[in-house]
Amino acid sequence: MTIAERTKTDLGHGLKTRHLTMMGLGSAIGAGLFLGTGVGIQLAGPAVLLAYIAAGIIVIFVMQMLGEMAAARPASGSFSTYAEMAFGHWAGFTLGWLYWFMLVMVMGAEMTGAAAIMSSWFGVDPWIPALVCVVGFAVVNLMQVRGFGEFEFWFAFIKVAVIIVFLAISVLMIFGLLPGTEFVGTKNFIGDSGFMPNGITGVAAGLLAVAFAFGGIEIVTIAAAESENPSAAIGTAVRSVIWRISLFYLGSVLAICFLLPYDEIGGAKTAAESPFTIILGQAGIPGIAQIMEAVIVLALLSAFNAQIYATSRLVYALAEKKDAPAFFAKLNAAKVPNNAVLLSMVFAFASVGLQYWNPAGLLTFLLNAVGGCLIVIWLMICFSHLRLHREMEANGELSVRMWGFPALPWLTVIALIGLTVLMLFDESARGQITSVTIVTLVLVALSFTTRNKNKI
Repeated sequence: MTIAERTKTDLGHGLKTRHLTMMGLGSAIGAGLFLGTGVGIQLAGPAVLLAYIAAGIIVIFVMQMLGEMAAARPASGSFSTYAEMAFGHWAGFTLGWLYWFMLVMVMGAEMTGAAAIMSSWFGVDPWIPALVCVVGFAVVNLMQVRGFGEFEFWFAFIKVAVIIVFLAISVLMIFGLLPGTEFVGTKNFIGDSGFMPNGITGVAAGLLAVAFAFGGIEIVTIAAAESENPSAAIGTAVRSVIWRISLFYLGSVLAICFLLPYDEIGGAKTAAESPFTIILGQAGIPGIAQIMEAVIVLALLSAFNAQIYATSRLVYALAEKKDAPAFFAKLNAAKVPNNAVLLSMVFAFASVGLQYWNPAGLLTFLLNAVGGCLIVIWLMICFSHLRLHREMEANGELSVRMWGFPALPWLTVIALIGLTVLMLFDESARGQITSVTIVTLVLVALSFTTRNKNKI
């Protein structure tokens, strides 16, 4: 069986474009937007907008390249499948399991955060809401894919609606149109601190803090294989997701920089400390800390749900290629890879347990590796596209196109390498490169243990 033939799937085909769009938004908009935005602002001041723009441009280019390949050859293995098409078995194996590892670790961190908040609501141990949620999401993910898509659509819609409300209220506050407010102007941009209070080094540090904020939207292309019309849906969904994500992140950061002095903003450990909470509190919205706490829980759970879906489909795709036990390629009556879903649930809960156990050095190493995984994945997407573009064009497969080929793809590669160099010079980020290098090399080595079973 050729790799091209393997892109055909027996999975369900019930996802609509709106489902794909919300899944991408749901995975990318996690608690980091609500709690972590202040970190970049603290480092760079209002100039953090430059960092977000730079990171956003990189992600837009990467997603356009991935969208081109996914529209031409929809596959549940997504970039893992395209890496194999471009460079062989080792690349597909490594990228598939690397992304699976990254999502499992992220899921553990997200569920730990959500369970900690929920346990305080009900006065119980955190493992209880974590277990209830994991079991609940197992049920959702074992349903027909259309039911899962509908659930995730409304789940993600809530936090998107909150961001839209926040942006609307912020605009009214900036222009003094809300009762009790006055025109803010640009005092927090050109005041005593200035636009770039910590210079270019502050912007560089801010870039490292926000570079991976957009990570997770790759899930759109994993889900494309189960959409009703993959080639048409993926182009629309990719364009919609990348521009909406950019608007939500840049709009939110711009509003925060207008309304709060940068030196009063920092990383938030609780909902009450979030810049979103502070600004909405200034608008006089009662009980805003409690509302934002609920939104943060929803953001975490929505991302967790989308990532359970993505990990199960990756394992399914890997099993079809004999890069995972064939047991995980089996489908239930709803055309869902139930064994792969259950594997993801088991490892998600194990990852939650690891957060609490926290063995010396291990958790730090694993979470550091997570930080560098996206660099490897985005670079391989670029190289896969550069390798496959002309072949797909010659075959008349392209319905979505990357702009400015090959100049912009190579510019994206250079930007990602530059970001890697920047991380090597930053003591706090250097460990991410070291950890992900070790994990990647281990996976490459493991790929050669299955290559004889997976001849093309």
